[in-house]
Amino acid sequence: MSALRAARIAAAAVIPGELVLVLCLAAGLRPPGWVLAGAEALVLGVLLLEARVLWSLYAAARARGLAPPAARRDAVAAAVPEPIRRLLQHELRAFASLGRWVGRRRHGVRPGDLAAAYTGPQTAMMYGLLFVSVIETVGLAVLIPWPAVHRVLLVLDVYGVLAVLGLHAACVTRPHVVRPDGTLRIRYGALFDLTVPPDAVASVRVDRRYPEGRLVSLSDEGVLDLIVGSQTTVTLELNRPLDFRRPLGARASARTIRFHADDPRALVGAVRQPAPP
Repeated sequence: MSALRAARIAAAAVIPGELVLVLCLAAGLRPPGWVLAGAEALVLGVLLLEARVLWSLYAAARARGLAPPAARRDAVAAAVPEPIRRLLQHELRAFASLGRWVGRRRHGVRPGDLAAAYTGPQTAMMYGLLFVSVIETVGLAVLIPWPAVHRVLLVLDVYGVLAVLGLHAACVTRPHVVRPDGTLRIRYGALFDLTVPPDAVASVRVDRRYPEGRLVSLSDEGVLDLIVGSQTTVTLELNRPLDFRRPLGARASARTIRFHADDPRALVGAVRQPAPP
C-alpha cells in the first residue's frame, strides 16, 4: 500500500472520531483521561503521516521544476481528493459570506457592473428551514431527558442554523454579474461560478421554465439548468460549448444555459446591449 493511500485511509478513519470527540467536549462531556490521551496520540500519528506524505509530494513537485507556491498547490491537490477540497472551500466561503451579508458587501461586483439577484424563489424556504431548526431544538430539549444529549444536539443545531444562513448569505452576496462589456458571470452562492464571454453568446431571452432535477442539471443535449426554487427565468444560447465545473469539481460542457434571475429583463437587456466604452 502506498504512503498516500495509507494517509487517506487513516484520515478517513480518524477524522470522524475526532469530530465526535470535539462535539462531546463542546457539549460539556468529559471522557476519561485515557480516552483523550489515546485519541490525541492517534491524531498526532495521523498528522505526522500526513505531513510526511505532503512533504514527499512537495519535494517531488519541486524536483519537476515547479516554483514553491505551485509545488504546494500540487502537493495538496495530490493528497486531498478534489470533492473534499471543494466541500471545504464551499463551507469556508459560505461562512465568510455571513460577514459580507452583515456588512452589506457583495463579492465580485465592481463599479459599473449590473448585479442580478436570484434568491427570491428560495428566501421563504431558507427562513422556513431556520424556523424548523429552532423548533426542533426546543422540541428535543423538552422530549429528551438527558442534559448531555441536549448539549450535543444544541451544538449540532447551531451548526445547522449557521450552515443554512451561510448558504443563503453566499447567494445574496454573490449575485449574477453583467460587466459593462457584456461578460456574464452566472453564480449560485459559493457552489457554482461560470463566466460567459460576450463573444460566446448567440442569443439570450427571458424564458420562465419549471424544470425538475437538482440544482445543477445537464441534459444529454448539453442544456444546463441552474435551478433556484424549481424555476429558471433566463435562457442563454451559446455559439460554442463552454466548460463548467459542478459543485464537487466534475467537469462538463454546455451549449445552452438556463438560470434564474429575480429581474430577468434587466439582466437580458444588459447582456444584449453592453455599455459603450
